[in-house]
Parts: sequence; structure tokens; C-alpha cells
Amino acid sequence: MSFEATLGPVRTTTPRIVGAPNATSTYSALLKTVRDAGLLRRHRTFYILTFSFLVIALLGCVTGFILLRESWFQLLIAGALGIVLTQFAFLAHEASHRQVFESGPANDRAGRFLAAGIVGISYSWWMTKHTRHHANPNTVGKDPDIEIDTISFIEEDAAKAKGFQALITRKQGYLFFPLLMLEGLNLHVLSFKTLFGPGKVNGRAVEISMVVARISLYVAAIFLFLPLGMAFAFIGVQLAVFGVYMGASFAPNHKGMPIIPAGSKVDFLRKQVLTSRNIKGFGMATFMGGLNYQIEHHLFPNMPRPHLAQARLIVQEHCETQQIPYTETTLLKSYGIVIEYLNRVGLSARDPFDCPMVNQYRRP
Repeated sequence: MSFEATLGPVRTTTPRIVGAPNATSTYSALLKTVRDAGLLRRHRTFYILTFSFLVIALLGCVTGFILLRESWFQLLIAGALGIVLTQFAFLAHEASHRQVFESGPANDRAGRFLAAGIVGISYSWWMTKHTRHHANPNTVGKDPDIEIDTISFIEEDAAKAKGFQALITRKQGYLFFPLLMLEGLNLHVLSFKTLFGPGKVNGRAVEISMVVARISLYVAAIFLFLPLGMAFAFIGVQLAVFGVYMGASFAPNHKGMPIIPAGSKVDFLRKQVLTSRNIKGFGMATFMGGLNYQIEHHLFPNMPRPHLAQARLIVQEHCETQQIPYTETTLLKSYGIVIEYLNRVGLSARDPFDCPMVNQYRRP
């Protein structure tokens, strides 16, 4: 059965899932199989070892920073620190999904410490945003990850771009990875806006104290040990590596996959599988913090990272039986898909130098 026959007509510019109201979800049977296989049991040893390794890596960065003193080789330490902090962010992400401990409060305490105390971003802000994404991935009006920011992810948003924004939007695929160098700074700014904003924030006081203390100590240490220009360069490199690494790990999973129009009704199994893309290849589970098994992660958000590979085999067989397309590709190919998709969406942006009067008399 073809993709279109399963889901209905699909637009050629941005693939979209249109409602499949008569589809009967077999998710319950799949969940039972996974649970009976013991794949939802916590794997505390893995997370203790991973956390311990990252702490050693972090201490290694600190030691190298102290020993190098006023040397431009400090930028290598900055890059390494960006990678280590991203790995800590992966652990915070897993704690937010209840993958680490059985207890919800224990996961929240661990996640808040990792996100706010070590990485320097708000755990509550992340939880709110990411929970909305998981409930309705790639769904117009519901998934915050496809809402317009600097990048437009759907044609309707791209068509609204004007002026300089339109110039960026029309080539946004090529600009996507360079723009990610600013994402690290953006994450910190959004966290501060949330923590000091008017909305409800769980654990606001604790997170403010953690984030402020972490950033203050970090910035003070850098400017105390390094000359002014080198200090700014260190922070810039660390934030750039952190932003690119975060974006390069999350973007391949959904960008370029079908979009669910607002108001469509799609059963849970198809909604999660059809909007997600797995990344295959050696070492991807470590490099992407388990996000390479995006389909399984969305179907079973509280499944520990070490069990996702085994769950993949079960899900693949189930999807084949149910004739549900299961998407998997390499990391480099996924980046190519993301760039092509964003450029295609960007074509909807209005040319800022178009003159309506000239266009009216222009020959077809």
C-alpha cells in the first residue's frame, strides 16, 4: 500500500499527514510486547556510569583550562566544554522523560540539577516546551518545534516573511547550521525570559538560584583567568559548539517529515511513527544521546536509552505488519534532507525587492 493511499493526498512542497479517522491503533498490543520484554525497566547502572564519565570529562576540561592559562589553545577547551555540556543536556532530557529513576520527583530533581545547575538552562521551560512537542509532533498550531523563529518550518509562515527576514528565509536551509551557532545563546536567553517572566514556573526560585549561580561562576572564572578578548572568544566558541551540537542532534529527527494540519485526527501510533525519523550508524546512540532512535523514543518516552535498540526491532516488525512507513537513514543524509526541506519551504517567502506594480505588468 502506498504512503498516499494510507494517509490521503499529500502536498508536494511540505509533506502533510491528513486525517486517518478510520485507522485503528495497535499501539496497545505493541506496548504490551515491549513491556513483556522488560524494555521499560530502568537501567540505573547505565546512567550512573554515564554521569560519572561526564563528570570526569568536565573536570578534565576544568583542569585543562587552569593549566593552559593565557593560551589560544583554550578555544579547544571551550569546544570540548560545549560537547560535554550537550551530553549533560541529553541526560537532563532523559530525566525529564522519567527514563532514569522510577520516581517522578527523583527524575525532576536530577533533571533540574543537570539542566539548571550544570548546563545553565531552565528545566521547567524545557519540560513545558518538550511535553507539547511529544504530544503533537509536527502538528500545526500545537508543536512548538515547528513554530516560526528565525527559521520557518511551514510554507504559511515562510510566506509571511518580509524584508531582511525574507532574504534569510529564502536560503534558510543553507543558513540553518550557521544559525545554530547562536542557538546556545538563544537557549539561555529563553530560559531567563521564562524564569523572570510572568507565567507559572515550577521550582522557579530553585531554578533561578541554580542558573544565576552557574552562569555567574562560569563567567567570573573565565574573565578572571583569561584576557578580555580571549575570554569573549572562549565563551563564543563554547556557546557555538553547544548550539550546533544540540541543533544537529534534534533537527534530523522530525524536520522534513510529514506535517499534520491543524484539526486533523491521527491515531497515536501513526502520529508518532510517520512524523519521526531514525538515524542509523555506529556510535549514534552516544553521539545523539539516544535521539537516533526517535521513533521508539516517541512511542515509549520513558524507555531507558540502552533498551531503545532492541525496541527498534520490535517496532520495525510491527510497522511492517501494519503497513506503516518506518523511516530510517544516515546522519549525513538526514542533514541533506533537512537543508533541502528548509530551502523548499523558504521558497514561499516573498522576495523583499519584488514590486507589486512591476509584477502586475510583467509578462508571464
